[in-house]
Amino acid sequence: MLGIKAESWERLKQWVAGRWGVVVDAAVKRLGEEVRSELEALRDRLNDDKIARQVIAPAPLLIQAERLGVNETTLRYFAAAVSGAIDGDGYVSAVRKSVVLASGEREIALLLAAAFAAHDIEAKVLGVGSEHRVIVSGGNAARLAGLYFRYGSPLLEGDDGLKNHKLAEAVELGAEGLSVSWEGLRRTEGGLIAADLTISEGGAAVKYNVYLLKHDIRVQFRSADRSHAELAARLLKLAGIDAEVRKEGGRDVWYVVATTDMLAAGREELRKALAEIVEKAHGNGWVDAGKAEGWLEKLERGRVLMEGWPEYYVGLVRSGALMVRYHSTDPDSIQREAQWFMDMGLEEGRHFTVKMPEEGRYGYVYIRREGLAYAAWLSVYGSGKQQELAARFVSYILQRAKEEGEEVYEKAREIIEEGMSRGSLTLKGFVKEVEVDGRRHVVKVIDGGAVEEDRGGRKLLRIKITAEVGGLKSDYTITFIRYGRINKTEGYAYARADAPGRRKADAERYSALIKALTGREPRVHRMKDGKIKIICYEGHLEGFMRYAELADTIMNWRSSLNL
Repeated sequence: MLGIKAESWERLKQWVAGRWGVVVDAAVKRLGEEVRSELEALRDRLNDDKIARQVIAPAPLLIQAERLGVNETTLRYFAAAVSGAIDGDGYVSAVRKSVVLASGEREIALLLAAAFAAHDIEAKVLGVGSEHRVIVSGGNAARLAGLYFRYGSPLLEGDDGLKNHKLAEAVELGAEGLSVSWEGLRRTEGGLIAADLTISEGGAAVKYNVYLLKHDIRVQFRSADRSHAELAARLLKLAGIDAEVRKEGGRDVWYVVATTDMLAAGREELRKALAEIVEKAHGNGWVDAGKAEGWLEKLERGRVLMEGWPEYYVGLVRSGALMVRYHSTDPDSIQREAQWFMDMGLEEGRHFTVKMPEEGRYGYVYIRREGLAYAAWLSVYGSGKQQELAARFVSYILQRAKEEGEEVYEKAREIIEEGMSRGSLTLKGFVKEVEVDGRRHVVKVIDGGAVEEDRGGRKLLRIKITAEVGGLKSDYTITFIRYGRINKTEGYAYARADAPGRRKADAERYSALIKALTGREPRVHRMKDGKIKIICYEGHLEGFMRYAELADTIMNWRSSLNL
């Protein structure tokens, strides 16, 4: 693309080093003058192969954007490079509307952010020490996901790559830019009822033929160019349809076909366009009322059942808790679903409960709150088959929840977001400034962990953190306990009388630490005997679960209490 002729790895490093001034100027133009010194110093580290390998991806992209601008061709190269980074240590979350790349050192992260900015995508660099991430969110994430979807690795051609969970998340996120329209309702010379349907996203668009047949609605695309057929399959996938590219007999003709049941599982934009075609054809007297009514009923229902998952009940119980359950009178069906969850990495009794059918009565598989949250965690941080199954299940539950209404969807999304965030941060090296009671405190965490304890038959969770708060180093312990009778989780700590500044100052430092780590300030209660109690709740515990040093122990403790 840029005319790079490097006969060896050393020559490639030299090529990039020789153009480092262009790279730095391009980054400064987009990120500001304050990054210049950091990036200029990076040139001297290109002899380190570990650093060079991280630099080689974003640096040529910046040079390319400076020399050639941004167009369809350069976007393709940009998306190919980014898709490689995503497929490595990155991840895509449709629920959180974010794309995250793990970049290691800050200078590398800055280069990536500059490359994104050069392609009109805003990114943030967050982290400390050698653990930095490049985070793209909101509309920028949707655009990046769309590029990854359109130009990334060819994973939608009917092979095992179709199961890639990151691509599935990119499809869901990139669909924000989806557009579906139709025109040209007509009768063909052969007497068929036909129309043209166009699906587009970003700069890509495909026109499909729609046919209203005797028993089915059919959407199809045919081409002698396989790459066009593959794009047609990708855009259908974006619209929620799992259609594969197939070859027409022995001819060099490729086609994609989707019929009524598949189409009824598609996104609302697609179903609405097809419903309009059916209604118009019925209004013209070309489709009888019974047939039109049947098709419209299927399209209106829009039941999205992902391959391999039967219909689960997703709703709220009286307490407002989310219930996710599959029930059946068939023992084999119940056993099959239980096996799905075990294959996913969930544990019976801890993450889900099974009741086998007896004497023709219903049995069920019930997914606990912790099970859904853990599945969400696996969908981001798992690997292989487990990650694939978890991503499909989480996506399916969100779709089912959306069908049941906004309140159900928001509850499901809350649990899934909480699960995805578990273990995403590290305590060690964490630094943040917060305000408590009108005073600013800089919180620097040195280390931390969590342990479970059994005291008189009661299971306790102790979170222990060593940190500097306002320049004072100390050990902090928050103990969590479950009150079964009132269905409440509470954490507590007591300010120390022998701490610098005595109890009041210690309570303020506790509050600053907890607020910095969880985003929530705890309640501070002054007792009659002069003691000061710092009180945390479920939301604080969920905040602590974002840290790798705490997440597993907290999950185990909650599971042991059937939370």
